[in-house]
Amino acid sequence: MKFLALLLFLPLLALAEPATVIRATDLKKEPATDSATVAALAENTAVEVLERKSGWTRVKAAGGEGWVRMLSLRLGGAAASKPGASGLTQMFNVARTGTSGTQVTTGVRGLDAEQIANAQPNPAELAKLEKFAADREAATGFASQGKLSPTSVDYPR
Repeated sequence: MKFLALLLFLPLLALAEPATVIRATDLKKEPATDSATVAALAENTAVEVLERKSGWTRVKAAGGEGWVRMLSLRLGGAAASKPGASGLTQMFNVARTGTSGTQVTTGVRGLDAEQIANAQPNPAELAKLEKFAADREAATGFASQGKLSPTSVDYPR
């Protein structure tokens, strides 16, 4: 009998997870910033989470289906984020999506004084970083795509 009840409950686990867009963002065709934009999603747009990949989340929205940055979403539906949501609602969300709608923030500690005092240069890691550098032409091209204009900034001495 318990097995039958479990079989009836399993389809509920396959439902898409509800989420809300927390800031206006583009819905991308692929999980990449330079991918084609499928639609623009306004703040507070309700979406369904279909898949996660790295820092990207594939969602289904009224404007279509595509990828948004993970940090642009608040997971959980309206019921999960309501202050008065019942324990039963939260339990159902945990069973269905693995989340209760509660967000957790994690911080990262910096280096202590001893670690800084004993730091040694690592030329191999510096060489890796230099591969990420953009030349003036690439930076100018990127800025023009974003309709950015140059600004001079005086640095205090």
